[in-house]
Amino acid sequence: MQLPDVKVLAGPILKKLTVNQVTLWLVTTQPVDISLTLTPDGQVAQTYNLSQNKCDSEIVSNPEHRCIKSGEHLYIHLIHVRLTTPLPADCWIGYQLGFTCVDSTSIRLTDLLTDICYPHRSTPGFVIHSRLRKILHGSCRKPHHNSPDGLVIADKLLAETERDVTQWPSLLMMSGDQIYADDVAAPMLTAIHSIIPTLGIANETFTQSNVPDSHALHSAQALYNKRVKILPSDASSQTLRIPLFKSAEKPVFTTVHANNHLVSFAEIITMYLLCWSPECWSMASTVMPQSIDEQNVANYQAELVLIEQFISGLNRTRRVMAHLPCPMMFDDHDVTDDWNLTADWEQTAYGNAFSRRIIGNALMAYLLCQGWGNAPEKFSDELLDNIQLSLNDLGAAQHNLTIDQLLDFEQWHYHWPTCPKLLVLDTRTQRWWSESNLNKPSGLMDWESLTELQQTLINEPAVVLVSPAPIFGVKLIEAIQRVFTRLGKPLMVDAENWMAHPGSANYLLNLFTHRQTPQNFVILSGDVHYSYAYHVKIKRRRNSPDIWQITSSGLRNTFPENLLNWLDRLNRWLYAPYSPLNAFTKRRNMRVTPLKPSHASAGERLVNGSGIGLVELDEAGKPVLISQLLADEQINFTPDG
Repeated sequence: MQLPDVKVLAGPILKKLTVNQVTLWLVTTQPVDISLTLTPDGQVAQTYNLSQNKCDSEIVSNPEHRCIKSGEHLYIHLIHVRLTTPLPADCWIGYQLGFTCVDSTSIRLTDLLTDICYPHRSTPGFVIHSRLRKILHGSCRKPHHNSPDGLVIADKLLAETERDVTQWPSLLMMSGDQIYADDVAAPMLTAIHSIIPTLGIANETFTQSNVPDSHALHSAQALYNKRVKILPSDASSQTLRIPLFKSAEKPVFTTVHANNHLVSFAEIITMYLLCWSPECWSMASTVMPQSIDEQNVANYQAELVLIEQFISGLNRTRRVMAHLPCPMMFDDHDVTDDWNLTADWEQTAYGNAFSRRIIGNALMAYLLCQGWGNAPEKFSDELLDNIQLSLNDLGAAQHNLTIDQLLDFEQWHYHWPTCPKLLVLDTRTQRWWSESNLNKPSGLMDWESLTELQQTLINEPAVVLVSPAPIFGVKLIEAIQRVFTRLGKPLMVDAENWMAHPGSANYLLNLFTHRQTPQNFVILSGDVHYSYAYHVKIKRRRNSPDIWQITSSGLRNTFPENLLNWLDRLNRWLYAPYSPLNAFTKRRNMRVTPLKPSHASAGERLVNGSGIGLVELDEAGKPVLISQLLADEQINFTPDG
């Protein structure tokens, strides 16, 4: 099927912004030359022709517009422009994109996406704040979860304050699980398969798999609700099981929701398009496939209702991401549940060609859709060239070599030169293996990466540190995870917390006591599907740093309500500030004070509701307001008393 006109399938998404550079990401259906016009309030517009390397009559300093062709009608663009004239801070800067197609026809972004602007603006735009004063943050956005969408709530906040954009947040930090590659509703997988032929993504061949290629996977062997039959955990692939007890085994793809686990590159890249933009949904079909079993019909219809609710907010999702810089970091569901949780998991998963391919495809899609714009300077032309060669012939030798290169890549972490500095941690690919038992949880970062982190922090007065998993978690839940680990079942309870590995835990906690590290640590986290805030001080130290653990999760996900209520209250009783049980934790030398959510009943410290976190900082980088924005209320976290 031919697409006669250029379309913007996803984006534009703002990425790294400074007064000297602008980075945007978008996806089009055709190769296009792009021009970028920047118009600060009260100033002359700057127009950058990215194809001819000219800015009006001047040569641009190191301009960049890289395009990766991922399908016949799927072009992923990263615009990374170094500006000849610095942009002003703390004011509105409108931007317009112009597209020139191969037939020389031209069209503007606002003509293609008529709902991309806020009502009182003629173009999209942004504000480059001289300081981080407000930050939106969240994680865990599952399309078929029955709850509001935190990104729609974020858009509402911007719409309400558009007449004073200096009050807008400086960032929209997305701290993990931007997609769920391992937990996919059948209607979503149906939509994905309906779009892939239109996008013209190449066929991908598989080895060590019961499915020969992606054409079979997307059609005759789509296996809706039955993907466990082909994932490396079925009875014919015993070598891909992780032993827990002598009498029991655990599959590599450990999620209990793996029935529609994404496998091919085409499936994963299309998932991103459907999660971030309404455009592809106009080409998609969610008609129930005939292969859906009778017992799954009702579930398909129920999931379809939730997917349609999700789709209804995607125009607002697209709009907010076009107006706020969006730093991102992966967590496990962007790839697969329990990704790299133990050394045994890693050795088993990467030792098989099919599971290695599934993980590698997700990592390649992450690079193209998320990681690339976080820190463009970290991704060499050689790596991007190899990705393009891989996409030209999916499943061939170059594809496997590129996956090897991505699995060895050690620069997923990054920082932005904001004030305070934004420092985003990779807690997935630089794990510290357990030295006593390969089936015990790995440390979330190894010695070398923690040492590098410490060097980055030295002499910073304040820092916003993003750790997808909370550094200071709920002690009772961590204790339960520790018990399951000792029983040999860490994978059963996602025993994935900073305190689970003695080496990484002790190094990290000692880092906070270093006298040359920041006085104010603001730690932003997600992952856990509930929200909370702690204020942490070091005991018996006169000039202790102020450490704030602020967790917001999920954007569209929640924790089982009754279970969380019990865990919340039991944790409060068992680990109150003066409880003797605190002496048995690794944080015994720290005073961890939970902040109370507004409108909470006695004993409640955890907020269970889909939404998005909002943090306001003072001039010293200390939080003055910590909130969770839900669809119908704003919950503020305050100290007791």
